Amino acid sequence: GTESELVGLVAIADEVRPASRRAVERLHELGVDHVVMLTGDNTGTARAIAEDVGVDEYRAELLPEDKVEAIESLQREYGSVAMVGDGINDAPALATADVGIAMGAAGTDTALETADIALMGDDVGKLPYLYALSHKANGVIRQNIWSSLGIKAVLALGVPLGFVSVALAVVVGDMGMSLGVTGNAMRLSRVRPEQSADS
Repeated sequence: GTESELVGLVAIADEVRPASRRAVERLHELGVDHVVMLTGDNTGTARAIAEDVGVDEYRAELLPEDKVEAIESLQREYGSVAMVGDGINDAPALATADVGIAMGAAGTDTALETADIALMGDDVGKLPYLYALSHKANGVIRQNIWSSLGIKAVLALGVPLGFVSVALAVVVGDMGMSLGVTGNAMRLSRVRPEQSADS
């Protein structure tokens, strides 16, 4: 072109993955109260993507330190906050969040090293699975702790009172509980990611 005449125009748009909207919907179904998009993109682009994906809120034109401030603000307002990111600009916010999740395939080394969790791929559709699995794992851990402590307490009282033999207390309290908590934990291997039509 020239100073006075436009010869051509090239428009570039960020493409939203089809699985992104379903992931946000599924997170809401699982009990995530508020999904926020933090981006360095301009406000117009951020608004379009936010509307397409269905997040509750977006904050645009953020520098890395702005993302950290946003995470701290969300923690004050909502409590625990998880941050998902992939770039070097996300690393400080990943470190600030209660749980930092780096998208493995697209993630920079800095983001992967800073995050608490590194997903091996860059499929955001796996986030609801990760959320559900972490809640189930938390439940299994609590079950294992309380059942183990409860049975050991009963056995510890039963031996001196003569209700339980020492041999039985050792077998049940040690080997039996080891097998029990291991078997209970193995239930987590049956938790599978949802298969979406988009993937």
